Amino acid sequence: MRDFDQKMRYEYITVEESLPLFVESIGYNPQEQDFVRTGGYPYYHWLQTLEGEGRFSFNGQEYLLSKGRGIFLKPYTPHSYFTSGPKWSTVYVTFGGASAVSILDSLRLNVSSLYTDLSDLPFASVIEEMLIKIDTDSEFSKLDLSAYLYQFLINLRKYGKTHNQPSLSHFYDKVRRLVEWLETVYAEDITLKDMAGRLHVSEQYLNRLFQETFGISPYSFLIRLRIWKAKEMLIQNPDMPLKQLAIRTGFNDVSYFISAFRKREGLTPKKYRLLHVRNSGASGET
Repeated sequence: MRDFDQKMRYEYITVEESLPLFVESIGYNPQEQDFVRTGGYPYYHWLQTLEGEGRFSFNGQEYLLSKGRGIFLKPYTPHSYFTSGPKWSTVYVTFGGASAVSILDSLRLNVSSLYTDLSDLPFASVIEEMLIKIDTDSEFSKLDLSAYLYQFLINLRKYGKTHNQPSLSHFYDKVRRLVEWLETVYAEDITLKDMAGRLHVSEQYLNRLFQETFGISPYSFLIRLRIWKAKEMLIQNPDMPLKQLAIRTGFNDVSYFISAFRKREGLTPKKYRLLHVRNSGASGET
């Protein structure tokens, strides 16, 4: 952390609970403090060692948090940590949000874990960029912070190794070309055969690849991608009728679109739009 070598840098953010993701606090600490939290912390918590080491305990296990290691904790997970040796410098971020649980579930990150082999990966640098932006850009918004946070979580999912297990990137490289294609043609009529053909593999092998990489089938991945795009359109196009939006995101039947959206997000597209768009001009469709 080149810009914060001499002093602690931390920020507590005034959060907006309605945001899909928000940063609650973020910081760099050149000398980490000792903590015992018997009731845990009320937000998701990431703590990563930059130099030195500490001892971190949760779920009945103690871990040595040396350089290149990090801990990810779910809210209210009892834990404690103590400096081990003359120096222990860390970076951290705590966060929550209206969609935090669903986003972490979809990324298969919603579990408290130790992460290893982080030294040459971009996790700490994303936190550093966020702190620099907060410090130097008075117009830096909470939405910008949310975008950085989402990128951090994507990197954690792609490259993070839990307990020395292979990272997602080990599997993701095999399906990257297909995922990039789906992100451009998600609104088209796409079959499992079409997807398998893009990688020149069997449908059975494609299913296995997606289960290993994302924990879901290729078709379920496509539905989630379409819903993610629909959420963007609901906010960016507050006057667009749901039937038109459904077609543009690959759902030819508006009733199925509403049903799939409610099942995935826990509320209808209309309610999602009303929650996230001020002075919405949405029609009365449900």
